[in-house]
Amino acid sequence: MPVVHPRRLALIGGGFSTDDDRLLDDWVLGQARTPRPKVCFVPTASGDAPAYIEQFLTAFRSRPDCEPSVLPLFRRELDDDSLRRFLLAQDVVYVGGGNTANLLAVWRTHGIDRLLHEAYDLGTLLCGISAGANCWAEGSHTDSFGPLGCLPDGLGLLPGSVCPHYDNEPGRRPSYQAAVATGALPAGWALEDGVGALFTDGLLTEAVTRFPSAHLYRVEPDRLSGVSERALPCRLLTAVS
Repeated sequence: MPVVHPRRLALIGGGFSTDDDRLLDDWVLGQARTPRPKVCFVPTASGDAPAYIEQFLTAFRSRPDCEPSVLPLFRRELDDDSLRRFLLAQDVVYVGGGNTANLLAVWRTHGIDRLLHEAYDLGTLLCGISAGANCWAEGSHTDSFGPLGCLPDGLGLLPGSVCPHYDNEPGRRPSYQAAVATGALPAGWALEDGVGALFTDGLLTEAVTRFPSAHLYRVEPDRLSGVSERALPCRLLTAVS
């Protein structure tokens, strides 16, 4: 019989690009299927910004517990077969922040969307921050077009919608709640910065936070009030001494 792998993805409200304590990145690597995972950074949403790539490499090359690499697409070097082999060999695909709409368009042009579906089914952990969290869901709350708005056009690996930077950017909370209340976006998950959420086969299996005050929320339409918001318990991450 074929081996059935748990399909897992993580939404991250931080990591190497914003945090100095490495707590969320430690947590992500701890979810990988191997003790020394191959971790591929995909910086498409930032236009493969060199400074962002260097920030990732600086943070992860110094770690003995992983093998980091980068997948650039704006100056693509791999043919289709090599690209598939490379992505399917990764234990973790870590997607950076930036413009969600542009990210999805570029991925679809190069067939990355299909390869990520394949990697997900084979047990690769998919994760990311901001746009790199938005992309996995059916829809997301984004500023890809300037003002905050809805993008009901994600990869659909995670049922529902995602809103990053919840309560940490002006207007995020009321705008996302309005989108869910009106049906512009399906019910979903709102992350404050500092939070991580792990999903296995589409179901929430763990939520963690760097701060006692930062939360993961479930936001759903409500027949009486228009929308309901529920804060979910999060395990507090602490540094290993």
